[in-house]
Amino acid sequence: MDDPVSDIPHVIHLLTQSAPSTQRATIEKYFTPSASFTHPFCRTGSFEGSRWLIWCIYRWYKIMSPRIELSVDGIAYDEKNLTLYINIHQVFRVWVIPYYNAPVSFVSVLKLVRYPPLPAQRSYSTSINPNDPENGSLNKSTSTGKPLYFIQSQNDLYQVNEFIKFFSQFGILSGLLLLWQFVATALCIAGATVFWPISWVEQNVIGGNKEKSIADAVRG
Repeated sequence: MDDPVSDIPHVIHLLTQSAPSTQRATIEKYFTPSASFTHPFCRTGSFEGSRWLIWCIYRWYKIMSPRIELSVDGIAYDEKNLTLYINIHQVFRVWVIPYYNAPVSFVSVLKLVRYPPLPAQRSYSTSINPNDPENGSLNKSTSTGKPLYFIQSQNDLYQVNEFIKFFSQFGILSGLLLLWQFVATALCIAGATVFWPISWVEQNVIGGNKEKSIADAVRG
């Protein structure tokens, strides 16, 4: 990628909504050979050739749900740490299960590596071999003088109420989880009310000093 923020929406749509050959070419172009993938359902780890496992995961993803509805709702880029945070909404349907659909939102965290690397980042770019024929896009970087960015890891993060939608047909489990969340909030209110003396001691005796415990305050 030349510009991670501008390019990543297109990359995501290629990964999730393209033909098998295009999907594989996208993974080989934008992921490092040792890239890792982490999801609530599966993970690959990182080792030389682990990119092939990522291709298998995306291929099975498209086999289960050939027509994915997906939108990129927001992108944040931590340039210093080469990390992309992408807010994604998708509707996942399994073609063999009638009426099944899971509209979920999640955040995908992508760790990037830069080629050519900055001096402080050289240790993170060892997985990119400029002589690897599958990394032909590196020639573009060396010829134009502009750096390219590759995905070293992908971590898809789901809130529990989103993740459970994969199992909650007609929203039954989602409704139970929502009820439990309100119950847990009520328990927090009860706990804060009953144990308010602990907060009083922390504020008035300890004085908010994090290095001094309540036991130390009692002992004087």
